[in-house]
Amino acid sequence: MEKNGIKPANGRLGILIVGNGAVATTFMTGVLLTRKGLAKPIGSMTQYDKIRVGKGEQKKYLKYSEIVPMASLDDCVFGCWDVYPQNAYQSAVYAEVLQQKDIDPVREELEQIVPMKAAFDHNYAKRLSGDNVKDCATRWEMVEALKKDIRDFKQQNGCARIVVLWAASTEIYVPVDEKVHYRLADLEAAMRADDREHIAPSMCYAYAALTEGAPFVMGAPNTTVDIPAIWELAEREQLPIAGKDFKTGQTLVKSGFAPIISTRCLGLDGWFSTNILGNRDGLVLDEPQNFHTKEVSKLSTLETILKADDQPDLYTDYYHKVRINYYPPRGDNKESWDNIDIVGWLGYPMQVKINFLCRDSILAAPVCLDLCLLIDLAARAGRYGTQRFLSFFLKSPMHDYTVGEEAVNNLYQQYTMLKNALREMGGYEADEELD
Repeated sequence: MEKNGIKPANGRLGILIVGNGAVATTFMTGVLLTRKGLAKPIGSMTQYDKIRVGKGEQKKYLKYSEIVPMASLDDCVFGCWDVYPQNAYQSAVYAEVLQQKDIDPVREELEQIVPMKAAFDHNYAKRLSGDNVKDCATRWEMVEALKKDIRDFKQQNGCARIVVLWAASTEIYVPVDEKVHYRLADLEAAMRADDREHIAPSMCYAYAALTEGAPFVMGAPNTTVDIPAIWELAEREQLPIAGKDFKTGQTLVKSGFAPIISTRCLGLDGWFSTNILGNRDGLVLDEPQNFHTKEVSKLSTLETILKADDQPDLYTDYYHKVRINYYPPRGDNKESWDNIDIVGWLGYPMQVKINFLCRDSILAAPVCLDLCLLIDLAARAGRYGTQRFLSFFLKSPMHDYTVGEEAVNNLYQQYTMLKNALREMGGYEADEELD
C-alpha cells in the first residue's frame, strides 16, 4: 500500500555495481555482515540519522525508515561488472581494506558475486589491464550488452527493482560537447556511430540502466550524468539520477570547513590540498588525463562556497590547488593535508592546517549504501531527473549549468536539502529551523 504516494519497498532490490574493487567489496561485505548482526553500519545516514519532523508539541525525531518506506538491507542483492574476473571474496582480500576476520564470515555470499564482463575501453583508464571485458565492436553494442546483463540479473535473482551504481575508476576527462551531449538524439547517434572520443563507457552504463528502468548513480567524477542528453533520458524514462563523485575525505572536510570561513566573514588567500593513496584509484589517477577529471571535481567545491561576487573584499583572487599522489605503501589508507591561508581583522594573516588520516573505502561504503537506498526511494516516490537532495553525498553535485545554475556545495545547506526532501516525501512540512 502506498504511503504519501510512495510505492512500498516490497521485494528484492538489486544493486548492480560498476566495479568490484576496494569500495564495492567494502560496501557489499559491510551490508552482508550487518544483516547477520556481525557488524554495525557506522557512517550510514539511512541507518543512523534522525530527522526532526513537526514543531512545538508535535516535534519528534525519526529515523529515515520511520518517515518514508525504505528498502531493508535484508532485501538487497548484489551484482557487479569488473575488468578483473575475481569474485567479490577474492577482490575483498586483495584490496586489503578489511581484515580477514571481517571477510570470512560472509565468504560464501561474496564468492557467489562473480563480476560480469565489463564494458571497457583501455584508452579511458590506461593503468588498468584486466581481460574480463566485453567483446563489443561499437559503443552501441556495449549498450545492448549491458541492457541484457541488467535484464538477466533482475530475472535470475527475482528482483523487483534495480539500482545501478558506478564505483569504478575515474575515466579520462570528457569535455561537454554541445553537438553530442546536449540532445538525446545526438548522443544516441554518436553511440551508434561508435564515437569513442565523446562517448565514454560510463555513458553506456548510464544509458543502459535508465532504458532498463534502473536509477543510476555516478560515484566518480566522470562527465557521464553531467550532460543534458542524459537529463533528457532520465526525464523521458521518469527515473532519478544522481552524481557525481562520492564525497568522502578531503572534500567532505572542505565542504564543512569552508562555511566556517564564510559564516565568520573571514578572508581567504589560498587553500592548498594534497593527498597520498596507494589503491587502484590512486594508480588510475596517476595518469594525468584521469587526474584532470578528479581535479575539476575537487576544485569546484570551494568556488561555490567562497564567492567573490558575494564578498569581493574576502574572496577575490584566492589561490586553490589540489594534488593527488600515488603512493603504493599506503594502500587504501589515504592521507590528506590542507593548508588554509585565511585573513582576519585589518588584513592580518592566519593559517589553518588539517591532516586527515582516513580510510578511503571505509568512508565511501556507507555513502554507497545511502545513495542506493535513497535513489530507490526517489524512484518509488515518482521523483525523476537530477536528485539535488543527494548532493550531501557527492563531491561535485549535478546542476543545470545550461541556465547558469550553481551547485550547492555547502555541507549544511546540502543537509537541509536532504532533510527537507525526506520530510516532504513523508508528508511533513519542509523547514530550515536548526535542530
